[in-house]
Amino acid sequence: MLYLLKRHPFATKAHFDFSLVLTYALPHAVLTPLLTPEMTLDTYEDFGFVAIAMVQTKQLRPSFMPAFLGQDFFLTGYRIFTRYQNHAGRNLRGLKILRSDTNKTSMAMLGNLMTSYNYCRAIVQMTSLAPEKFELQITTPQAEADLHVVADVSEAAATLPASSPFPDLRAALRFAGPLPHTFSYERQTNSVIIIKGVRSEWHPCLATVEVKKATFFAHPIFRGVTPILASAFYVTDIPYLWERGVVEQIKTT
Repeated sequence: MLYLLKRHPFATKAHFDFSLVLTYALPHAVLTPLLTPEMTLDTYEDFGFVAIAMVQTKQLRPSFMPAFLGQDFFLTGYRIFTRYQNHAGRNLRGLKILRSDTNKTSMAMLGNLMTSYNYCRAIVQMTSLAPEKFELQITTPQAEADLHVVADVSEAAATLPASSPFPDLRAALRFAGPLPHTFSYERQTNSVIIIKGVRSEWHPCLATVEVKKATFFAHPIFRGVTPILASAFYVTDIPYLWERGVVEQIKTT
């Protein structure tokens, strides 16, 4: 019955010091097998999208607890942009969790107890290279999700990658993340767990990045495919709230 704890049973608050989100475009045929029942890809033209979010998180705690009791940690999250039609007939946009990495052991343990976000322990190194330029290196135990990124977040450097399938900033912002909902699949009850996120002061700006390593895309499911860097967005100083999870059993025909 431990799976019942993974339903995000209470609202949770946190503060993001900053978030850097890389969005990669891949053929929809590659990403569709990674989805669970009743979920569909959120697409642009013939592409589906995977977001890699790097977030400095502060004061994560149940919403009824004071901020000083919260956890501070770094998070790297891998998510697919997804849609789900709920029982009320609403077409919800959101993210399907693939993997989460954190530099704090207690966060990995609690995260795996209370969610299905697949937390793993990682080593995180962040180096300031200039007032608006920094380097991030994430090292995972078996190099299964190592990441090495140099980011320039100055306004002068802001531009979409030359490889981007998005024609302009407006199109890219639709896939800037995070989206209003997060979806996970509960195999034991054939249900979808829906978690709604509530944010304020969300004003993402384009960043210019050099991705030196992203070993997550070396997994067999991506073999023979070259992910296309579609956008990089940076945002700072965001209060965030995740509402209590909602469980919807998948309808059978």
